[in-house]
Amino acid sequence: MILTVTPNPSLDRTYEVPSLDRGEVVRATGERVDPGGKGVNVSRAVAAADRRTVAVLPLGGAPGALVADLLDAQGIEVAPVPVTGATRSNIALAEADGVLTKINAPGPDLTPAEQENLLDTVRRHAAGADWIVCSGSLPRGLGPAWYAELVARVHAAGLRIALDTSGPALLAALREHPDVVKPNAEELAEAVGRPLTTVGDALKAAEDLRETGARAVLASLGSAGQLLVDADGAWYGTAPVAAVRSNVGAGDASLAGFLVAGRRHDAAGEADGGVMPTPGDLDPAAVTVTADIPVDRPLDGAAG
Repeated sequence: MILTVTPNPSLDRTYEVPSLDRGEVVRATGERVDPGGKGVNVSRAVAAADRRTVAVLPLGGAPGALVADLLDAQGIEVAPVPVTGATRSNIALAEADGVLTKINAPGPDLTPAEQENLLDTVRRHAAGADWIVCSGSLPRGLGPAWYAELVARVHAAGLRIALDTSGPALLAALREHPDVVKPNAEELAEAVGRPLTTVGDALKAAEDLRETGARAVLASLGSAGQLLVDADGAWYGTAPVAAVRSNVGAGDASLAGFLVAGRRHDAAGEADGGVMPTPGDLDPAAVTVTADIPVDRPLDGAAG
């Protein structure tokens, strides 16, 4: 069982539009509503693989109730933490040419009692979990040290924890030695405070995070592939992608697959935006994993 913690979940509304013209009436050609948040996406990917998952998340108001209903419909056990403020609603505008514009709301301000209830709910549902996954931004009311406190409590209970966050929250958590951290190239560059232009740069940055406290680093490098760096060495994985339909939730699905597979990353898949891949979408034979890191391979764009 994989238990996920999403401190700042969302109700995500995506509208398909021909083009986005400021100041004009834009008529959508399609729409969908999904439960959102990085930890939520991990749970959705785990459930799509027909594995048990429990999603711990603060929920409030009508948007929170709808998030719980949508997760329940996908076979995900929900452990809600009632909060006074309403769960945030995010909007994404997907243009016909593939450009995606997102508007993310800040989310509710959690009270000290709600913050403690969130930690206690994790404790009450963590028994028997193979992994605790904590993902995403922190809502108002939670300081950067909150993830560090959660990592410490999880380790005190003898459990493993994977962390996918960025900025001060990531740096604060490293002192508690999370078992896995999963930055993308931009987050990795931010964490080490320097630009990354090649896979070799990303490898050195991942090694720096391990020296700072992470036990393993799983770094998503976009079309340049993925890196895993742990105590046993470093591995680099790539897979051809015929068409990029959406990169929304790609890193979350990657982390879910890595943990479900027993910390092996050997499956690639495609799915429409907002939909988590199922085993039928995966093509393990298409994946190449090697310990021979192409250090001179450029990253798409300059991360950092």
